[in-house]
Amino acid sequence: MQQTAPSTPMTTAGHTRAILTLGLPLIGGHLGQIAIGATDTIMVGWYSVEGLAAITLAQMMFFVLFIFGSGFAIAVMPLVASFVAKEDEVGIRRSTRMGLWLSLAFGAVVYPMFFWSEPLLHLMGQGETISPQAAGYLRIAGLGMVPALVVMVLRSYLAALERTQVIFWITILSAVGNALANYAFIFGNWGAPELGLNGAALASLVTQMIALGATLAYVIWVMPHHQLFVRFWRSDSAMLALVFRLGAPIGLTLLCESGLFAAAALMMGWLGTIPLAAHGIAVQLASITFMVHLGFSNVATIRVGNAYGRRDIPHMARGAIVVTVLSIVFSLLTMLVFVIWPEPLISLFMRDGETARAQIMAIGVGLLAMAALFQLVDGAQAVALGMLRGVQDTKVPMIYAAISYWVIGIPCSYALGFLLGWDGIGIWAGLVIGLGAASVLLNMRFWGTTIKGLAASMR
Repeated sequence: MQQTAPSTPMTTAGHTRAILTLGLPLIGGHLGQIAIGATDTIMVGWYSVEGLAAITLAQMMFFVLFIFGSGFAIAVMPLVASFVAKEDEVGIRRSTRMGLWLSLAFGAVVYPMFFWSEPLLHLMGQGETISPQAAGYLRIAGLGMVPALVVMVLRSYLAALERTQVIFWITILSAVGNALANYAFIFGNWGAPELGLNGAALASLVTQMIALGATLAYVIWVMPHHQLFVRFWRSDSAMLALVFRLGAPIGLTLLCESGLFAAAALMMGWLGTIPLAAHGIAVQLASITFMVHLGFSNVATIRVGNAYGRRDIPHMARGAIVVTVLSIVFSLLTMLVFVIWPEPLISLFMRDGETARAQIMAIGVGLLAMAALFQLVDGAQAVALGMLRGVQDTKVPMIYAAISYWVIGIPCSYALGFLLGWDGIGIWAGLVIGLGAASVLLNMRFWGTTIKGLAASMR
């Protein structure tokens, strides 16, 4: 089994090499995952602007519930990383298996919300034209929730074991399968029926099943010694409770953040179909760059969790500094890209003859400028969350997230967008403010409380 940390102190250059070696495949995997959503958005955008607006709403609803349920999967990562440091293979199996249990249960419970989503969308103020289309998408794509969560648990397990290359290649396989399925089912190519938005939903479901099959095959054939699925039905109440105690706050934290973006999507929908379509494009572009920070966040969880399992606080602090700096550097680069080249980026999501192209472009350029502003704070809060999860600190970060995103961010978006009349720019300015508050609070928690507290306990 691979070990994360050496027996001697690691230099800054050593930390950088280790973080990039572990993190680049994770980042690639996350980019491949977001490419699946981006492919859906691009191809549906080529099909129709109404479809683009509908898929923005549908993906928002799917993502909010998925990200909530993925808290149990993410909780597996620091637990397995800590058990790896202790060379406890039984603990690795127990934590991963109970993460799978909780994820399966969550996926089964939430599917009815997808099946009867149209009334929910109407209650949220969405139009009579868009809501039925979004609901049709969700009835099909919602079936992919269970396989998506199972894959998420197994990816956390493999990442904590530092088997990140396989995560990358499986994601690439899924992304290619998704693009081919979209091309067939949205437009009716290769003898397939032309299903439009529902074709994108079917393609997403096919993609989830490809990822599930490939990941299960790898785990069963390459990692048989962990026996994850041997007597899988046997309960483990103590570990189930531990994964739940860690995972539920993680899920709620992610729900608070995704809820901020979901509220922004709903508010953009109040402005009309064209602003919502522009918002969908800007969110996809911002999500692509965020995947890099998410990869750094995962690395932070693994390496901090491994150091926490060994109680090596100096190693933990040095590694945390390096991963934070790498995230900041990438933020600065993406800020430049969004400000200098907004038009070519937005053009990727529309066909040349789109009648609403000029309007979407005008709105989208402004939204990308705001997205550039929150790159720095979004990356900083993501990495801080990863570090705190590494030391299994999830409850206080959940409270900070709720305050930052719901008490500060959403009211600011509404006030700036509607009360002050800034429209989409104001809504996105609220995102910046909420993410900025989270970044400050979470970094203060890790550097001002966690590191100092752990160092004092070791004296």
